[in-house]
Amino acid sequence: MKLHELSPAPGSAKKAYRVGRGAGSGNGKTAGKGHKGQNARSGGGVRPGFEGGQMPLQRRLPKRGFVNIFRTVYAEVNVCELERFEDGTVIDHQMLHEAGLARRNCDGVKILGRGEITKKLTVKAAKFSASAKEKIEAAGGKAEVV
Repeated sequence: MKLHELSPAPGSAKKAYRVGRGAGSGNGKTAGKGHKGQNARSGGGVRPGFEGGQMPLQRRLPKRGFVNIFRTVYAEVNVCELERFEDGTVIDHQMLHEAGLARRNCDGVKILGRGEITKKLTVKAAKFSASAKEKIEAAGGKAEVV
């Protein structure tokens, strides 16, 4: 198979609909924008959430509680998910991210105690639950707080 022989699956690729290409196309002249007005202009239209001057839904609804903008968000990983790593591995945030277990844009990783672990692993994380630390050390591994 060569590059020029490749083609998408039948029915998966659809041609882009070209507007403003003459009266014969069925969508020429105003190109589906109607006559004049804000939406007919280049760059026209209103921002998302704009309701024509009516008080927007976002502002009509009551706000409740307190949102702490300085909160720390941890990616939570259970000990049973660490079973996929090889015996004797040193596991850190970077390794968990590459394995798809932890998000990158969080303040650290917290290891939780659900499940069982049999492998001897050195786990470096921001936080450990008491049961997770206990299970990792019982398996002969180390739980290091970074």
